Amino acid sequence: MTSYSDLIAGVVATDAGFSAHVTDDWKQGRTTYGGLSAALCVEAAQRAFPEAPPLRSGQFAFVGPAAGELSIAVKALRQGKSTLFAAVDLVGEQGVATHGVLTFGASRDSDLAHEDRPAPAVAPPEACEPFFPEGAGPTFISHFEVRMAGGARPGSGQPPEYLLWIRHRDAAARDLTALVALADAPPPPAMTLFKRFGPISTMTWSLDVVGAPPIGDDGWRLLRSRAETIADGYSTQEMHLWDAEGRPLILARQNVAVFV
Repeated sequence: MTSYSDLIAGVVATDAGFSAHVTDDWKQGRTTYGGLSAALCVEAAQRAFPEAPPLRSGQFAFVGPAAGELSIAVKALRQGKSTLFAAVDLVGEQGVATHGVLTFGASRDSDLAHEDRPAPAVAPPEACEPFFPEGAGPTFISHFEVRMAGGARPGSGQPPEYLLWIRHRDAAARDLTALVALADAPPPPAMTLFKRFGPISTMTWSLDVVGAPPIGDDGWRLLRSRAETIADGYSTQEMHLWDAEGRPLILARQNVAVFV
């Protein structure tokens, strides 16, 4: 298996941008799972613009499969005194696999402060049972520890919501790109209603980065993912990610194709 740190360290600059090699242990079916594809886009943009302010938001369209040798092209759309908009294309053998638009913005003094995304009260990770049965789940999930803090499991027939503790097994994977990869690791919550197995495919993912985890913590993050609508073969879902102290880190939405 290739650790997350080694995979990111393998991203190298080229004449056209950057290249990356994703090994089979990071795949979901025939493609790299969406969270890693998005993380590679963020990593390339940060390298292309090392003086950019912090990432504030990202919108990703998962256009096609991405696996093996990948190229990453980064282009500035607009750069001002405090903000940078960048477009990123992750390209595989079949063409563009992921298209991202990233927004970076510097902090500024403000009289305003408001937060209304409290973390649910749950048992600590060590008191929660594993979410996936031994050997179950997509191939890439072996890179993560996932524990069930509430909600339901795929195929349970219960309301489509997960409440999970999750972290990278790679203790060095604690930076922003690792956080992005982590936020998309669980399967879509629509799968709690599956009566038989069927494939799923994330179409789009929009995320806002609202906080950064403390340096040197143990890596556990609390993730809530809830399907809001499921119809016509598509599901919309909201996703919230907190650190272990209950501080919000990422707020996100996805549109997912379901083939059942």
